[in-house]
Amino acid sequence: MSADLPVFAPRLDPLPYEVKLEARPLQQIDLVVIHCTELPDLTMARHYGERILHASGTGNSGHYYIDRDGSVHVYVRPERVAHHVRGYNPRSVGIELVNTGRYPDWLTVGSQKMEEPYTTAQIDALTMLLDHLRQELPSLRYIAGHEDLDTAHEPASDDPTVTVPRKMDPGPLFPWNAVLRATPLERLVPQSSGSL
Repeated sequence: MSADLPVFAPRLDPLPYEVKLEARPLQQIDLVVIHCTELPDLTMARHYGERILHASGTGNSGHYYIDRDGSVHVYVRPERVAHHVRGYNPRSVGIELVNTGRYPDWLTVGSQKMEEPYTTAQIDALTMLLDHLRQELPSLRYIAGHEDLDTAHEPASDDPTVTVPRKMDPGPLFPWNAVLRATPLERLVPQSSGSL
């Protein structure tokens, strides 16, 4: 291996409740869901991930987090079902890219733009992670954005007469074309695919 090639070295940092999450066979996973944290930094994303929100003593979190510097952090190993996307958790792995998104006013009428670009280091790390997951997960076939799978709208927090998207990540600045060129995974968009 050339010394110039980046080394894929994810940092294992499991959430305190990881063992309480439902176990699953790796063969069950056929989908990767791309998210952005919609938070200012990895520290705050970790804080949100550690919050207990369910009777099982677990919270909402992705499996992998990719910081702006390209470092990859494993909060939940793939053999556990993480709570990261409505309706698709049992079959999917969630990858969170650190990005401010609409923070801190996610659901206000005036905050419905995502203006922070993803870093080259993040996209390079994502590409390596997708390659790693394809080797580790025998049934992996699809990739989707959170916004592809959760298309619900909610009343805006500052004007309940207006509805706004519940989820917009990874958003318009995510380089889908480049990512799809780098992986054989097929983009899953349920509204138009009809193949779930």
